Amino acid sequence: MTNEMSALEAEMEETRERLANTIDQLVYRAHPKTIVNRQVADIKAHFVDVETGQPRTDNILKVVGGVVGTIVVLAVIRKIVN
Repeated sequence: MTNEMSALEAEMEETRERLANTIDQLVYRAHPKTIVNRQVADIKAHFVDVETGQPRTDNILKVVGGVVGTIVVLAVIRKIVN
């Protein structure tokens, strides 16, 4: 009986430790600074190859094209309205 209690207590302690680690990980991941850093890293990875450090010109050109296209559309709409 004592052996079963010791095993049960050990299992409960392991479960407690896993739960504490999980909570610590969730608190870290939910911290606003961690979220901002993760998002900045994602955006940088979109424009710069993480492994080589070289710019990803295809993605950069897509964004530049979108910005230029938006400016042209707004200029045309403004000209039509005036």
